[in-house]
Amino acid sequence: MTKLINFFKESYDEMVHKVTWSKYSELQSSSILVLVASLIFAIFIGIIDFGFDNLLKWFYNL
Repeated sequence: MTKLINFFKESYDEMVHKVTWSKYSELQSSSILVLVASLIFAIFIGIIDFGFDNLLKWFYNL
């Protein structure tokens, strides 16, 4: 039981005193970057999917 208590005490100490947390503005700009990159990637995949769909419809209708 003392090992478990010691684990939680050390975990708390590390999270409070040894971890460097990012500033809110940095997190916000990183989140926006991830959102924009995800949207660009989704649009790119959607265009490829649309192209293959039309190509296969044309091919099978021959």
